[in-house]
Amino acid sequence: MKVTVVGAGAVGASCAEYIAIKNFASEVVLLDIKENFAEGKAMDLMQTSSLNGFDTKIIGCTNDYSITKDSDIAVITSGIPRKPGMTREELIGINAGIVKTVSENLIKFSPNLIIIIVSNPMDTMTYLTHKVTGIPKHRIIGMGGALDSARFKYRLAEAMCCPMSDIDGMVIGGHSDKGMLPLTRLATRNSVRVSEFLSKERLLKVLEDTKVGGATLTSMLGTSAWYAPGAAVSSLVHSIACDQRKIFPCSALLNGEYGLSDLCIGVPVILGKNGIEQIVEIDLNQEETNKLNESALGVHKTNNLLN
Repeated sequence: MKVTVVGAGAVGASCAEYIAIKNFASEVVLLDIKENFAEGKAMDLMQTSSLNGFDTKIIGCTNDYSITKDSDIAVITSGIPRKPGMTREELIGINAGIVKTVSENLIKFSPNLIIIIVSNPMDTMTYLTHKVTGIPKHRIIGMGGALDSARFKYRLAEAMCCPMSDIDGMVIGGHSDKGMLPLTRLATRNSVRVSEFLSKERLLKVLEDTKVGGATLTSMLGTSAWYAPGAAVSSLVHSIACDQRKIFPCSALLNGEYGLSDLCIGVPVILGKNGIEQIVEIDLNQEETNKLNESALGVHKTNNLLN
């Protein structure tokens, strides 16, 4: 099993590290445009192999896509953050150009690979990848919902003072502060609905804290988070590589599911050896449906900036 991670920044490097530590891949290629940056990260990570007990080989390269040849799975973390004075349209235009170039180069050397998108705005970049590559839709996946759900479960465990392993919960919708929809109604603690333990007011606070999870960390760190995003991606890669068929909320191209079409948005999917094996349609109440539709409108609006 060969996995390529494009972008050797904090998220890409932590993703490569978690994949290696889980020891299911034979090779991880870390690629970056900055000279010797990925090579240095790969060497540093390889020097932990005897300490962390993994045999995965990590290779770094500078913008040489031939080294990614015959990858089974590729993760795209490339892109730039929004800078002072930069409009949203400018940011999307730059990142769209990067993601388009990266995805085309990956497909050139690995035509059968599965692509996981991390670059932001993630739902729109996932949609763009579908448009520019033309590969089957089950082989293109946006990571966001897996990360948002991990943050949701963290907030639930925090509110109930219980172990994280007790918690099951999911976030669907767009990967944004306004777009995401934490499903508090369906969240459970060891099969018991969390509403049995938490008041409506406390659950609302959990929901709101989840929605600003990324922004909260950015305000504290001065940059985007990297540990949880890297771990979220590695979990998706693991489920695909080992055909675990786990359910994760991911950004998937919809064609009538949930009454939505021609967009990528976070919904529960089964991930296995073929990528998205199945989109799982769960019964939403009217309030949840309305919020998902609102989220979809926001994603469509962002997608329109690609034109």
